[in-house]
Amino acid sequence: MKNTFIFIFLTYSLGIFSQIEDPLKWATSVEKTSETEFVLVSTATIDDGWHLYAQEVPEDGPIATSFTFENAKNDYSLKGNTTEQEGITIDDPVFDMNIKFFENTAVFKQKIQTKSDLNFIKGVVEFMVCDDTKCLPPTEIELVFNLKEGIISKQSNSSLLIDDKVTNALLYGLDVADLKLTDIKCKDEVRSDSTKIQKGGNSLWNIFGLGFLGGLLALLTPCVFPMIPLTVSFFTKKNGQKKASGISKALLYGFFILLVYTLLSIPFHLLDSVNPDILNEISTNVWLNSIFFIVFLFFAFSFFGYYELTLPSSWTNTTTQGESSGGFIGIFFMALTLAIVSFSCTGPILGSLLAGSLTADGGAWQLTAGMAGFGVSLGLPFAVFAMFPNMLNALPKSGGWLHTTKVILGFLELALAFKFLSNADLVAHWNLLKIEPFLLLWILIFAGLALYLFGKIKFPHDSPIKRVSFPRVVGGVLVTCFVVYLVSGFQVNKQTKTFTPLTILSGLAPPVGYSFLYPNDCPNNLDCFKDLKTGIEFAKKEQKPILLDFTGYACVNCRKMEEHIWPNLNIDTYLRNDFVLISLYVDDKKELPKNEQILVNRLKGGTRKLKNYGHKWANYQTQFFQTNSQPYYVLLNSDGTKILNQAVGYTPNENEYAQFLECGLEVFTSSQKE
Repeated sequence: MKNTFIFIFLTYSLGIFSQIEDPLKWATSVEKTSETEFVLVSTATIDDGWHLYAQEVPEDGPIATSFTFENAKNDYSLKGNTTEQEGITIDDPVFDMNIKFFENTAVFKQKIQTKSDLNFIKGVVEFMVCDDTKCLPPTEIELVFNLKEGIISKQSNSSLLIDDKVTNALLYGLDVADLKLTDIKCKDEVRSDSTKIQKGGNSLWNIFGLGFLGGLLALLTPCVFPMIPLTVSFFTKKNGQKKASGISKALLYGFFILLVYTLLSIPFHLLDSVNPDILNEISTNVWLNSIFFIVFLFFAFSFFGYYELTLPSSWTNTTTQGESSGGFIGIFFMALTLAIVSFSCTGPILGSLLAGSLTADGGAWQLTAGMAGFGVSLGLPFAVFAMFPNMLNALPKSGGWLHTTKVILGFLELALAFKFLSNADLVAHWNLLKIEPFLLLWILIFAGLALYLFGKIKFPHDSPIKRVSFPRVVGGVLVTCFVVYLVSGFQVNKQTKTFTPLTILSGLAPPVGYSFLYPNDCPNNLDCFKDLKTGIEFAKKEQKPILLDFTGYACVNCRKMEEHIWPNLNIDTYLRNDFVLISLYVDDKKELPKNEQILVNRLKGGTRKLKNYGHKWANYQTQFFQTNSQPYYVLLNSDGTKILNQAVGYTPNENEYAQFLECGLEVFTSSQKE
């Protein structure tokens, strides 16, 4: 027996250093013999060269195949033992004994008699597979038997894979075939293509604009601004070089700056193509948002002047050597050198752009648009001033104002740091950074910025201020007004019994209901459900239509809808009195019960394992409605089997959203009369 265990241990160890092998698949089916009697059939499909052992093996032999069935409520009884087909009995070369095993396929059957009406029975099979040279570790696989259907599942050694129909029945209590669009139409239906949800503030052009603005800010930093006249002069005044040639090289230099920053987004497209959900997973990851918080703090204090961020000097040396190549290649390396040496100023801005793109709908294309905007605004001045060198005289001289710009950016980075910590807090349900401490922190940060602009606070490398300049006074007054605006966020809305939402902070600050003083679980103190089955049961009881709200804790446009569209008196009346609100959070990281952590098919091919409630609701949205954007609003009848009208996404127009609700209610009322 000792030798057997040593052999098994060695085969396991070899498996660790080799590729993952999965030579056996399981499928389940059910044979109905009477109203209360069934045969549970488990079929193993085995790859060529491998074999599965029987339920009885000699002592010191391999792990036998065994079945156990979950029956905590004693809803059924087993009739006899699990049977198996004849199989093959030979002298096994691995264990050197006569053992019964199966090749190609193996079928096991278990008779049961039910005592109540059951839909599913679950079991577990433990087994070992070997070939002529090695064995794989013993494996346990969960089995699910559908007493109402036929064959329902296929499995690998790692996870349970259930087909879509059974997944929806098991997880959501629904069948794909159950969900249909009603034949009744209202007069004025709001049209919205379910695959092209309005992005609101997150369109590619808007992201490009934000990236362009970020590039302009980078230009006004001491790492980049002094480079403009030096580089332009290099191209336009080089000895023996024609002016036209200098201009064309400066234009090429500006283009290569754009190219360098755009190329940085390519790896994220590769990630997006492998797994379309991966960027959303990244954006709502608790630990990644926590890391963003730390990184942004680090960026902020570098902008304050306490230390400099630099890339390895070897990178700069390499690109500088490349400049000597001349021609296109030399100009490209000049652009790359600029990107590297200016990293201490551009890095934090690019980090903000990266984090903002990952936390918005659109993923990799958002990032590409932002990087392109950044590259255009950073490279454009070099091209423009090369064509019109006289304009260089209009540029302000370098001085202390460049460092002031960096410090201002430091305060902005500090504020954004707490936005990412807020995301982590919301998704992880830490209940720490609620709306009150968040607003207080932002008030302190921007009050500090105002004091800095008025000359009351100083940082390293600040020049002595003899007189506060007019631009600093204007900036200080504007920031002070913003601080007053932040303070107004502590006003209480008597209608909703929450703090007053601040339009500018929608999606940046936590929801106003996420509060220590005025907590509420649903937006605007509405009644809502966060579980589909429970919400549908309540809707059936009340005979009301359902507003299905696909949302997220870190969803910017979701907060805009909840805090600025839903409080509208007309819309609020509909939500409180006429609909049952079911809010499903696709980024909820709370772990699912083990029996619901199953492998499911993706809409566009491949599989994914549902590990948490966010996965569950995201899968439901893509499976039933073929979209993965939030917010997304669907109106259903009371039992959740019919879509009342065209679903809509982000709808910032109050009248259009009210029209959407009115249409669904009209269709529901008409269907009730039939």
